[in-house]
Amino acid sequence: MTSKILVIGATGYIGKVFVEGSVKSGHTTFALVRESSLTDPVKAELVQSFKDLGVTILYGSLNEKESLVKAIKQVDVVISALGRTQILDQVNIIDAIKEAGNVKRFLPSEFGNDVDRTVAIEPALSEFIMKAQIRRAIEAAEIPYTYVVTGCFAGFFIPSLGQCHLRLRTPPTDKVFIYDSGDAKAIINTEEDIVAYTMKAVDDPRTLNKILYVHPPKNIVSQNDMVSLWEGKIGKTLEKTYVSEEELLKSIQEAQHPMDFVMGLIHAVLVQGDLTSFTIDPSVGVEASELYPDVKYTSVDEFLNQFV
Repeated sequence: MTSKILVIGATGYIGKVFVEGSVKSGHTTFALVRESSLTDPVKAELVQSFKDLGVTILYGSLNEKESLVKAIKQVDVVISALGRTQILDQVNIIDAIKEAGNVKRFLPSEFGNDVDRTVAIEPALSEFIMKAQIRRAIEAAEIPYTYVVTGCFAGFFIPSLGQCHLRLRTPPTDKVFIYDSGDAKAIINTEEDIVAYTMKAVDDPRTLNKILYVHPPKNIVSQNDMVSLWEGKIGKTLEKTYVSEEELLKSIQEAQHPMDFVMGLIHAVLVQGDLTSFTIDPSVGVEASELYPDVKYTSVDEFLNQFV
């Protein structure tokens, strides 16, 4: 039997991919939505698209415990896709899961770095500390969990060739900033592949109370690797400007929020090698592409083809 899944944060960037992926993988799917969010035409249209897929829309809020518990009692698995500003609000979900007493698995909003093994600095570090606090709260409540550590979202990192603070939608064809030496290895996965691996894991006893690392080998790349792949596709060498770690740190200090966070993430991932600074400890973690070789993931190289 496939689990019934509730997605909280369903109308967000990764949340909507989780809703669609849950349906696609055959799970009975529920989405928790604030009624007030339907005043936003874009979100209202998205919620309607969920209904068209057969998703059950539940109205409620993280601050309304009764509605939260009622929603959770209808499912087996809860996936939180809440954004950065709501990380600590997940304590309300933990309390509701504890009260409901029926949840087989909780997946908190992670989908990035391993927050217990990070070498990040501020301001990115503060967010990672909050995510680690949520991990400890889940464990203290003795709620069954899977933490999903995915690396970077392809939609943010690949079109910009790592310059994600520039928010480019297509890779540059003239020049690129390279951070430090450009050799630190990152891990970059498509949002759809992240969800596909996660859906395989929700009912898998091998991922219960473990960290699921989404580290497929073809997606462990440096910024130099990305740039080189892109240059090969367009038949042109980009003009490279190297930004030293010292210069990047100065830029982080001078940047306004949330740009300081984004640049801090660049420092963590593309300079410090935060995503690949450790080896997976088999006592606490498993690697998704090894567990699920049937998932045909999109490589960084393949992802770049759409822009040629």
